[in-house]
Amino acid sequence: MQGRYIDFLTASSDHLETVLWACILGLVASYVVTYVTSPLRKFPGPFFAGWTNLWRMYHVRQGKFEVVVHDLHKKYGPVVRIAPGVVDLDFPELVKTIYNSKGDYKKTGFYKASSAKANGKIIYNLFSECNPEEHARQKRPIAKHYSMAGVLRLEPHIDEMIACLCQRLEEKFFDGLTCDLDQWIRFYTWDVVGKATFSEPIGYLEKGHDFDKTIAISDTAMDYFAIVAQLPILDHFLDKNPVYRIGPPSFGNITTISIQHLMRRLQARAQDNYQCINHDFLEKFIDAKAQYPDVVDDGQIISYLMINMIAGADTTAIAIIAALYYSLKTPGVWKKLQQEIPAQVDSTTIHPFKSINESPYLNAVVREAMRLHPSVALTLERSVPAGGLTLPDGRYIPEGCAVGMNPYIVARNDTVWGDDPEVFNPGRWLRDASQESDTGYQERLRRMDNADLSFGDGSRVCIGKNLALIEIYKVIATLVSRYEVKLVYPDRDWKTHNSFFVRQSGLEVKLSRRCE
Repeated sequence: MQGRYIDFLTASSDHLETVLWACILGLVASYVVTYVTSPLRKFPGPFFAGWTNLWRMYHVRQGKFEVVVHDLHKKYGPVVRIAPGVVDLDFPELVKTIYNSKGDYKKTGFYKASSAKANGKIIYNLFSECNPEEHARQKRPIAKHYSMAGVLRLEPHIDEMIACLCQRLEEKFFDGLTCDLDQWIRFYTWDVVGKATFSEPIGYLEKGHDFDKTIAISDTAMDYFAIVAQLPILDHFLDKNPVYRIGPPSFGNITTISIQHLMRRLQARAQDNYQCINHDFLEKFIDAKAQYPDVVDDGQIISYLMINMIAGADTTAIAIIAALYYSLKTPGVWKKLQQEIPAQVDSTTIHPFKSINESPYLNAVVREAMRLHPSVALTLERSVPAGGLTLPDGRYIPEGCAVGMNPYIVARNDTVWGDDPEVFNPGRWLRDASQESDTGYQERLRRMDNADLSFGDGSRVCIGKNLALIEIYKVIATLVSRYEVKLVYPDRDWKTHNSFFVRQSGLEVKLSRRCE
């Protein structure tokens, strides 16, 4: 009997080994067939990128993916294969084709990992929804509130947070202590989002640190998204696992904050004596529920609120930090800003956006900073529609393949930006009257505008663009008018980590009152 049992185990082991080898050989065979038959095989790129998504997952994990792919473009030209089914393009003239308002170049599965799961159902938001018709349906009830006219009504909320930021900076750092300005800018943008969305800041400026770990958890969640987006099926085994969720820290704090504010507001509105004193996004979203009951329910409101917080804080902070960093690092730029924006006699006044928006040099500094250091610097994937895509050099990409551009790479294309695209030069956005006609300047500006992916483009352009611009211009103008700002280590570069959002650290400065 024992001998038979041993024979059975031996046979089972042999059978298992046979099955294992068959699986391995089958997997290898599938890779070979996919590679050989792929219509993208003719396009150059790293060897392993043509076989597996693990190549780009590795480089995204290292946090410098945009630099790696930019170097590949220098080696191979404007078309680089970065995955078995994805090519990265550096054709600025195709921006308006791929990222158009028709939405025929649909988002790929890359974006779906940024969705949430509730009650066993995957819920897609304005960012992760790939179906253009459904995206338009979700966006329609709230789009007007993100217009420039709509967000200007929220300017008092921003003013209050700028005043709070300045107060805290003066309390903590006017005695000569070093200020980690990048951290405080993030506190500012997160609190602005809270104030504009709920009429109540989250409290980072007041407390002076990430007291509820929401910012840290958000960073971790974005790290996760950036990696699994390169191989979206992983998200179904981790965050969206139907049996047991394995995935990373979620945006649980943000969800909780959103639900609590919604419940409190609904309870307040249910009172007979309710009077609207909250000019914020939450009030508008609840109004949209009454106006568009077939689209907006409480779950959709939570989705709107979460997108405001997740996408609206860090992207804006990155743009502000970049503008401050490059202005302080580049000789003469900060002085030119001070010449354009005089010192404030009344240190309690916050510059209105309408006046600051007419400052040409400030505008040039902000646009140049966002060009050189975009908030998002991964390939913005789209699926090629029926009919395929013929590239400017004559090569053809068939329907169903994924193409995309990286804002970091397109912003360094010398056909648009000249011979020094790696140099921070606000002057490129201004007209040199001694060397350029007005017509020539307008044509050059048009080319730059058309190649600008700082906020995306087309039907999927960032919905919070106008609010972000108001936050950016107003806080930079205030800092310039109020303070002398000096880098503690002027010869030291900052640290950056690309996790879909290109986060920065190391903007250490000394602050003092600017003389009138």
